[in-house]
Amino acid sequence: MIGIIGGSGLYDLPGLTDTRWVDCDTPWGPPSDQVFLGRLGDAELAFLPRHGRGHRVPPSELNYRANIAALKSLGVSDVLSLSAVGSLREDLPPGCFVVVDQFIDRTFAREKSFFGTGLVAHVAMASPVCARLGEHIGRALEAQQLPHRRGGTYLVMEGPQFSTLAESRLYRAWNCDVIGMTNMPEAKLAREAELCYASVAMVTDFDCWHPTHDDVTVDAVIRVLLGNAAHAQQLVARVSDALAHDAHAPGCACRRALDHALITAPAVRDPAMVQRLQGIAGRVLR
Repeated sequence: MIGIIGGSGLYDLPGLTDTRWVDCDTPWGPPSDQVFLGRLGDAELAFLPRHGRGHRVPPSELNYRANIAALKSLGVSDVLSLSAVGSLREDLPPGCFVVVDQFIDRTFAREKSFFGTGLVAHVAMASPVCARLGEHIGRALEAQQLPHRRGGTYLVMEGPQFSTLAESRLYRAWNCDVIGMTNMPEAKLAREAELCYASVAMVTDFDCWHPTHDDVTVDAVIRVLLGNAAHAQQLVARVSDALAHDAHAPGCACRRALDHALITAPAVRDPAMVQRLQGIAGRVLR
């Protein structure tokens, strides 16, 4: 099953059948919204509106753990994350898509791990996205002949305010490519849940560093997002079809991210934490 995290309109796909909204509850509480299930050809899809339908929840208040845990509980194995971003590069104008392969996490007010006191784990994040899934996304963007870049660093800021000019210039000096508020700790939690995860950043504006670009406004962001909506739907359809026929998916290394991550000795693991984590880490806890 393929999980899609993004805007509310992504699940309005032509040809989507067997559709229904389902409630999910997790040990970390409810996700942002119900999950919309459906089938597109040979692919089973699970759509989660990241901010809830109508965009009700701000980035810092999202229950990222519940969102990832809900998708995992439904049987999702691959997660395609779509998010609006600002550009930190002249050659990444509004309307461009970036297949992200690195992150810099500047968030500070979010729960970032399923694990904690009583059961500690450290997963590898050197390569924070699934290369196999990223390759499928890149091919789909090429087939659609959309302006895009394969590879890029996404600076994740806390928000909800946009950057200051000094911050924007700093992030450019760090060689970041795009900036947004939502992909961390989402990517970290997907790795802990042993889900294949990849991010498509949809550029809606130049961040405020650009000397001839107006200050970032919500109206301007929404205009570009609406223009990209059909492209994003086609991307979801193409990637879903490719993943449904990917013979290499079961052996992907992402699915064994916890093999060497647990550090707490079995004899002193908190039984309540062990129970809480069955849905996320049951494979290595049993």
